[in-house]
Amino acid sequence: MGYRNLSDCVGDLEKTGRLIRIDHLIDARLEAAAIQRRVCQTGGPALLFTNIKGCRFPMLANLFGTMERTRYLFRDTLDTVQRLLQAGTDPLELLKQPSVWPRALRSAWHLWPRTVRHAAVTRCRTTIDQLPQMVSWPGDGGPFITLPLVYSESPQRPGLRHANLGMYRVQLAGNRYQANREIGLHYQLHRGIGVHHTEALQRREPLRVNIFVGGPPSLTLAAIMPLPEDLPELCFAGLLGGRRMEFLQPSHGPAIAAQADFCICGTIIPDKLLPEGPFGDHLGYYSLQHDFPVLAVDAVYHRPDAIWPFTSVGRPPQEDSVFGAFIHELTGPLVPSLVKGVRAVHAVDAAGVHPLLLAIGSERYLPYESCRQPREMLTQAHALLGTGQLSLAKYLLMIADEDAPQLDIHDVGGFLRHLLERVDWRRDLHFQTRTSIDTLDYSGPALHQGSKVIIAAAGPPIRSLPTELPPDLTLPRSFTAPRLVLPGLLAIQAPPATADRGQADAMIEDFCAFFGPNHPLRHFPWVVLVDDSEFTAAQLGNFLWIAFTRSDPATDLYGIDAGTRLKHWGCAGPLVLDARLKPHYPAPLEEDPATVRRIEALAAPGGPLHGIV
Repeated sequence: MGYRNLSDCVGDLEKTGRLIRIDHLIDARLEAAAIQRRVCQTGGPALLFTNIKGCRFPMLANLFGTMERTRYLFRDTLDTVQRLLQAGTDPLELLKQPSVWPRALRSAWHLWPRTVRHAAVTRCRTTIDQLPQMVSWPGDGGPFITLPLVYSESPQRPGLRHANLGMYRVQLAGNRYQANREIGLHYQLHRGIGVHHTEALQRREPLRVNIFVGGPPSLTLAAIMPLPEDLPELCFAGLLGGRRMEFLQPSHGPAIAAQADFCICGTIIPDKLLPEGPFGDHLGYYSLQHDFPVLAVDAVYHRPDAIWPFTSVGRPPQEDSVFGAFIHELTGPLVPSLVKGVRAVHAVDAAGVHPLLLAIGSERYLPYESCRQPREMLTQAHALLGTGQLSLAKYLLMIADEDAPQLDIHDVGGFLRHLLERVDWRRDLHFQTRTSIDTLDYSGPALHQGSKVIIAAAGPPIRSLPTELPPDLTLPRSFTAPRLVLPGLLAIQAPPATADRGQADAMIEDFCAFFGPNHPLRHFPWVVLVDDSEFTAAQLGNFLWIAFTRSDPATDLYGIDAGTRLKHWGCAGPLVLDARLKPHYPAPLEEDPATVRRIEALAAPGGPLHGIV
């Protein structure tokens, strides 16, 4: 049986040695987040901060910080959930496993939320300024809720059946928000609350929203699951949590999660937008200040024993990386049934998840063809880019299962080597220009705008990849320090970028024109221009982060001997990617030096964090 609430979960984790209490005074501004990031990156325990400066509520960090602990939280239901998800795409699978039927029937009962007359979360009231004012990074625009569960109901069809629960950024103070009366609600593309907000605007009525913090761990996981629109997150939370989710139904307004630790009730103010941000985000940069909807706060409730869970995002890997890995563990086996012919997909965490998607497809359309090339794979690629949040991918790299049946899609280096041995840049680049990209991605010409490219390669190898730098490699003036990232993949340090946003850089075009037909650089199929080639090539994760978070395909892909034929762009020589920080890009995240020194002192021998951080 799963946890009824967060307090039950914390008690169990502490009893089994998976959670440590920190009674030393900790500041919610910068300190708590910096400690959480360090413990998460070392695979450490969950942390309960019981003594928060200026706040009476304890704060819970790193709850989902390791896959082992996340699996432990759902140990009673995980196997059954996986089987039921598989059965959802292939009901015959369940019929083949009669031993699963009793558990499946019990789990199906947990799908349906139940209403209650009383809820612990509504017993106490407080104000926004009394909540933990957590700030993760020194450049953040104010305190944020980093694990918010934003609940809305369809204005046309109110009730739990057509509700949405999502994790959308919430700013508690700062900027131009009226203290204790207004908070910022930042929701992006492909978010269910947008459907409800649209309905409310069409009906010329405000949209009432509840924001939960805490509650059963399954509620948090459900809020970030990529579920079909007709499966409410509340139902999945019950399935994963092993018990029906409890909801209080007020006389007016949306339902309240009865076992949440906190609930902020409010209304999205029609026709009012205010600047929200900046905020250190999961790409490893600051998402800048932009206008987003404003929530007028009606009430703030909490349990008597309320605990405030939080996380901190930044350059991967972070705690949200575990979220992604756990979701893939649940849903990965479903991919072949969602897009026929696709064996596996991998949204690469090191590249910020959305920027880079790898896929292994199949090429079966013309088995008699003497020279195999991508055909069926392009059908599959476009289907993937039209599926849920996979549609946010900027770079979709795809290979054929028939060419590498043993290749593990999580072996990113092996995947790239396989692709570079086979890709033909004259044929295998397929662009979508002037389309939507992730709100947090600033590589495109404007907010929400950018491009995508499909790189699909099939067939036998067409080249051998160089594994060392040629001794006679010459470069144009100001281009220096060539470094081998992988076989066939070269990083070169380039002068700082100066071109205007969304404009091609004449300096890169001159770079491409420098290399004659017999130049040794032409042996490298892919060249990446960066600000620091030593850092880029030091580890594969550095390359993935720099190359795919700092580039827009249509703007930043160049080529040697490039040209357009029948509106198809390609190049006969190496593909050149401009992955420098552009003048309009937000700054990469860096910690506050004074905070780092304080934490190092707390972690020294004899300190309260010694052996933990």
